[in-house]
Amino acid sequence: MSEAGTGAGGRTDEREDDTRVLILEDEPDVAELYSTTVAAEGYDVDVANRLDEASAMVGGEYDIALLDRRLPDGHGEELLAEIRDRELDIRVGMVTAVEPDFDIVEMGFDLYVLKPLSQGDLLDAVERLGARSQYDDRLQRTASLASKRATLEAEKPREALERNEQYQQLTDELDELDDELDRITERFDTQDYRQLFEDIGS
Repeated sequence: MSEAGTGAGGRTDEREDDTRVLILEDEPDVAELYSTTVAAEGYDVDVANRLDEASAMVGGEYDIALLDRRLPDGHGEELLAEIRDRELDIRVGMVTAVEPDFDIVEMGFDLYVLKPLSQGDLLDAVERLGARSQYDDRLQRTASLASKRATLEAEKPREALERNEQYQQLTDELDELDDELDRITERFDTQDYRQLFEDIGS
């Protein structure tokens, strides 16, 4: 579904694509707010309130999924694992009140957003995920790792990060990818390409 109008933050909803968004949120009022906010920007939005419902829907051609982690019948990361196991080309954002721990390093999401969040934050997450859907696999991996590192660094003390092997492995892989991408960008000098890499660090 999509609606016309002006969205939060003064954004316009005149979109030229048909980006489809699946929202998995068990609280009906919150789900309705998310759906209305995102649909007002011209996205096609479907909502599921239960994990089993979302699992049945995810075979559709969605571009973006916003998943809560705690649900009455399971956990959002179960659907995330299903999406990755089935190799569905969906950019996934975890939108949750669950404070991130080092277990997120092994999860295959693209973005981690803590509740509560404003309408502007919600739309920013959707826009960033939409942009990342245009990346190749290497860029998507880099963006995902950068998001995980930023999330952990915002929530964990430096001492805990330095002691954690998963965090160290994450940063090592990200450094390697950054070096590889730096070598690639030396061969390009267009504004579009520079903008693409600026989003990775956001």
